[in-house]
Amino acid sequence: MTGAEPFPELMAEVLADTDHFGHRQHVHLTWLAVRRYGTAAAVDLISDGIRRTARYAGKPRKYHATISRAWVELVGHHVADADVPDFATFAEHHPALLDKRLLTRFYRSATLAGEQARTGWVAPDLAPFPWQN
Repeated sequence: MTGAEPFPELMAEVLADTDHFGHRQHVHLTWLAVRRYGTAAAVDLISDGIRRTARYAGKPRKYHATISRAWVELVGHHVADADVPDFATFAEHHPALLDKRLLTRFYRSATLAGEQARTGWVAPDLAPFPWQN
C-alpha cells in the first residue's frame, strides 16, 4: 500500500451515499479493502483504521482486535468465493454477512469479552471458520 492513506479514501467512498456508518457500511468498507488490497493487507488496513478512528473519537476501547480481523477474514473468504461487480450484489449473495451477530456462530460471548480477544487474536472457540473445515 503506497501513496495516499487508503483507509480515509475507502471511508469516503462508503460514506458517499450516506452519513450513517453502521454494520452494512463496515462490511462494505471491508469488501472494498479486500478487493483492492487482498485479505491479508485488508486485515491490517481495516484494523489500523478502526483503531485510529476509535482513538480519535476518544473511545479507544471500542477497537476490538479479534472482531476486526474475524470480519475481514469472513468477508475475504466470501470475496474469494464469488467475483461480483458491486457491493449490493455481493451483499445480496451473502446476506449472513449483514447480520452483525454472525460471529456468535464461531465465538462464545465470554471469549470475545476477554482482554486477550480485545487486544490480540483469538481463534474461534465454538465452530471453525468455513475455510478451516
